[in-house]
Amino acid sequence: MGKMTKAILLGMLTAAAIPQAVYWGMDYAYAANNSAALRSVSDMTQRLTAAIGSRKENISFTYQGKTAGLKSQIQSALDKAITGDPYVNYIVDSYSFSFRGGANSAAVSVTVTYRETLQQTAYVDDRVKAINKQSIKTGMTEDEKVKAIHDWVVLHLKYDTTYTRYTAYEGLKNGSTVCQGYALLTYKLLKSAGIPNKIVEGTAWQNGSGVSHAWNLVQLGGRWYHLDTTWDDPVPDRSGKVSTNYYLLTDSEMRRDHTWTKAYPAAAVKYADVLSGLASSGGSKQAVYRKLQQELHYDVYEDGVAVRTPAELATLALKARSSGESSMLFRYSGSETRLISDLQTLYEEGFDDLRYKTSSQDGTWNLKVELYWQ
Repeated sequence: MGKMTKAILLGMLTAAAIPQAVYWGMDYAYAANNSAALRSVSDMTQRLTAAIGSRKENISFTYQGKTAGLKSQIQSALDKAITGDPYVNYIVDSYSFSFRGGANSAAVSVTVTYRETLQQTAYVDDRVKAINKQSIKTGMTEDEKVKAIHDWVVLHLKYDTTYTRYTAYEGLKNGSTVCQGYALLTYKLLKSAGIPNKIVEGTAWQNGSGVSHAWNLVQLGGRWYHLDTTWDDPVPDRSGKVSTNYYLLTDSEMRRDHTWTKAYPAAAVKYADVLSGLASSGGSKQAVYRKLQQELHYDVYEDGVAVRTPAELATLALKARSSGESSMLFRYSGSETRLISDLQTLYEEGFDDLRYKTSSQDGTWNLKVELYWQ
């Protein structure tokens, strides 16, 4: 008999190693050109933002002013310069800084290392333009654009099980990256298409064990939704297969197996409900929204479609297999224990290596089940 295991994707988010800042306070005044000196956190932030944006590794400048609190001021300027650009925030690998001078001026040196060079980021930008030119057609709605970008990422990237590739560049150049690379490429593609989005960092959970993870928060129709292209990409990779279990979810839906502590815009409205309203409102795009409903398998939210018996499950699976599918999504009325028992009957129908993922069906006692087979 085949083996049945839960196929749960786990992403890796690497935290930048930030060495302890080094500084030397000196009792003599630093001889500086006052016209070139920076005099505030704002001045330092501006200089650092430009230098980091150009991927400079060694940055030097003169600070003119009281140096008693200079260490914290430099740290604040670095934080603002790095986090001001979501993409830069995740390709800065590490930094350190030092300063020396007197009570009223100092020479500041900052060293930054990067995971992606300026040339590599330029490559990403060029590829992003080409991908969107190919994937996004004239007249597409914002909803269609998000789905096209999501599907491109899932179909063209593979999860890096060696945990050594972290960037969008590595994902595009080598075809594989960890969750950070997925989120970065998704961010770039959405931004290029005019879709506001953020990168979320948090923890993904399985069987009580958590691992650092990154995904995206997307603004669509004035509402925010979670989008996890990493967890929608099956592991091991299945060519041509796209999951939508983590497509435009609310905070409550995402918190089933993801957590985060930083403050992000609230995602409170179910996309299935929004799309249902768009599909029933008429208009020239009604067919577009109905097609999206089908692609996202939102029929599992409809009453009366839940699988209740082993025979119903077998009929559904055989129909999917005869259509050339190697997976299906369905609503199941019953407990997970009973589901496992019912799934055993599929081995008798010639199915092999069954794997599944479940989540609770909002507002019901039902399960939403994603089933895979060989």
